[in-house]
Amino acid sequence: KSGLDPGGAWHAWGMACLKAGNLNSAREKFNRCLKPPMDLNQLNHGSRLVQDVIQYLESTVKPVLIADDDYFATLRELEATVRTRSLSLEMMCEGKIQHNSYYQECLFYLHSYGTNLAIISFYMRHDCMREALLHLLNKESPSEVFIEGIFIPSYESGKLHMLENLLETIDPGLESWGVYLIAACKYLQRKNYYHILYELQQFMKDHVRAAMTCIRFFTHGAKSYTELGGKQTWLLKIKDHLKVYLQEVSRSSGRKKMAFTFRKKMSATDVSRHINTVDLQMEVTKFLHQCESSGTSQMTDSSLPTLFGNNNMKMDVACKVILEGKNIEEGFGIAFRVLQDFQLEATEVYSKVAKQLVKQQKYGEIRQLLKCVNESGVAAKNDGDNIILNCLNEFKNIPAEDLDNLIQDMDSDENKIQAYMMCNKLRSAYLVSVRQEKARAVQLVQHVRQLAESSGDDVVKAICAQWL
Repeated sequence: KSGLDPGGAWHAWGMACLKAGNLNSAREKFNRCLKPPMDLNQLNHGSRLVQDVIQYLESTVKPVLIADDDYFATLRELEATVRTRSLSLEMMCEGKIQHNSYYQECLFYLHSYGTNLAIISFYMRHDCMREALLHLLNKESPSEVFIEGIFIPSYESGKLHMLENLLETIDPGLESWGVYLIAACKYLQRKNYYHILYELQQFMKDHVRAAMTCIRFFTHGAKSYTELGGKQTWLLKIKDHLKVYLQEVSRSSGRKKMAFTFRKKMSATDVSRHINTVDLQMEVTKFLHQCESSGTSQMTDSSLPTLFGNNNMKMDVACKVILEGKNIEEGFGIAFRVLQDFQLEATEVYSKVAKQLVKQQKYGEIRQLLKCVNESGVAAKNDGDNIILNCLNEFKNIPAEDLDNLIQDMDSDENKIQAYMMCNKLRSAYLVSVRQEKARAVQLVQHVRQLAESSGDDVVKAICAQWL
């Protein structure tokens, strides 16, 4: 008559029927006020009303704890205790609760009015992980339901191995779990739970991704190569994963193509290249660890470069190796292999090293660097000259004797003249210019004369004018 929503009354009536143990009558009353969710895969446990019903039914099958002075308990309390204990014994049958009428009642309400997450969470609460997994598969629920309902509760309660065993029992190839496992890996990565992630990747036999996680364990948080020296076991694990992957690929290529849909794929060439990178990183780590231990280490960069970074970082590794040895020659071989293997811009690296040496005022070492570059066998004709010119561009205050030595080490007369002009050594530029072929000599001397005029060097200006 008053037009009020009768839902609340039906719900209260249904709860009263439940408490009285009249299950059929309760179903009838609840049918008038409970509705199934619009989306069974929504990430909640359904309406509050349904949750209240489940909560009550679950509390009914739990044993009542008797106080120490239980001999004072009334007959009614004892009776209730005996009744609920027999229910709970029935419930714990092989860790399951199928044979209990209250359990069946919970399932009725969950399947009629609950979400998939609510059903799965119910199974998980009662140690029915297998049923939870089968329900997930049968309903083709999205990966969020798996994460929320099964995966998080499993690792939080230390049952990850049990979950892995069940996944394998239900589908030994794990193919039907692929989407869920990849989602679990992404979740763990977002949370920075890398140790659980690595364990899961090993279970999945996803060797390429496991190798990538090992790279993270090796590089993350290290501030020096001494620290990296202590983490070299991760490099060995990377190699192991990649080798196992190569074996699996070669085995499966002989047979019918295996459908490893969710495991990361990589060509055999790329895998071999990565194994080579790991070998080289081991060599770099040992060398730089030794340099740091013996105190020859000079550079103190905030970031620690490794060969697992981009090309700029790899170039930093090559520079570090050349600069941190006892002398240039000691680390040049390893650095040269880094440059060759990754096809890096060698001249850029050598110029960077030379500039560092100028800053450290190690001019003799620059000459040793040029010697190594020339003896490497792959240097272009002007590489050595360009390294010196790049240095002179930035540093005008190199001592006169060292400067002369560097310029005299240049191969090309043209480059020598350019270097002398850059350093305002116009007399030296004139002396090399006049040794050139006549037509070219005239052009060069004219240029020297112009520079002398603009810089007010009357002596050189007069010599040039006389020669011309």
